[in-house]
Amino acid sequence: MSRMRRWQFWLGVGISALFLYLFLRDVDFERLWEEIRLANYWWILPGVAVYFVALWVRAWRWHYLLRPVKPIPTRAIFPVVAIGYAGNNIFPARAGEVVRAVLLKRKEGVSISASLATILVERVFDGVVMLAFVFVNLAELTRLSNFHLSIGSLRVSIQDVALWGSAVFFGALAVFLVGAMFPDQTMRLVRWGVQRLFPSRLQETALNLSERFLQGLASLRSPQEALMVFLTSLVIWLLETVKYWFVMHAFRFSVSFFALMLMNGVVNLATTIPSAPGYLGTFDAPGVAVLVAYGVDTSLAAGYTLVLHGALWFPVTALGLYYMWREGVKWGEMVDNLKGEA
Repeated sequence: MSRMRRWQFWLGVGISALFLYLFLRDVDFERLWEEIRLANYWWILPGVAVYFVALWVRAWRWHYLLRPVKPIPTRAIFPVVAIGYAGNNIFPARAGEVVRAVLLKRKEGVSISASLATILVERVFDGVVMLAFVFVNLAELTRLSNFHLSIGSLRVSIQDVALWGSAVFFGALAVFLVGAMFPDQTMRLVRWGVQRLFPSRLQETALNLSERFLQGLASLRSPQEALMVFLTSLVIWLLETVKYWFVMHAFRFSVSFFALMLMNGVVNLATTIPSAPGYLGTFDAPGVAVLVAYGVDTSLAAGYTLVLHGALWFPVTALGLYYMWREGVKWGEMVDNLKGEA
């Protein structure tokens, strides 16, 4: 492990430890165990089924984004997506996204930089939908004024999450849309920057990667195409919220579907923060904070969030590991292929 990777790993571990402290500090562990023990776990089965439908829709969305680069059937992309999500759950820094790109190059000959461009587009649209889930609940925010995470004297409110998330995701979306709609002008600007900022021996490589990256943005070159990606992303995250709803029925509380949309939006915005593998802590603490703001007991909210986190983590990880075994995928080989990408 390189020095940079060690630094990123330990930063993630530290952030996860902080969020785990925020998650567990007010929990009654005896009550937590009771809620987990009494849960009706049959409700998880339809939740997992819905989640796998959402995973198939994710594969279709990636197929749609990749069409200008190379048309690949959804059924061929689905195992790659499952492997990528398993990698995100197992490795730090969302390394599963790199696994996806490298594996697609090995299977279909698509350049890694073009694949990563489409994956970044996915992430940006996911972020926009998460913000939409927050904004659609704006009427609730005044009632949820007690929703915050306290870190010493620092208080992070849902308004802070929405403000900073909007700046990041809408800013990135604007950059991608401009790059997609004006590729020639964007490439001239990139070439100007590369010639002034990069040493001469790296300029050709940087320009080649930039051209392939812009090729990966081609699916956004019309408003209709961008709208299709947004609507598909909306379906994906509504299906994931349905899983939240099914798992909620395993526990002794009830909140509205809109409350679960808000929880989904907040926790997934929080998981963009660097953390230990599997989004440990960064998923759990914000999720409990949202439910507590809706009047759910802290220990009950913690039990639900732990089970939900496991129900989101284990099935797709098991499926991805199965496909990794079937495809003969090795993590070290993925990294070596990435290093060899020009």
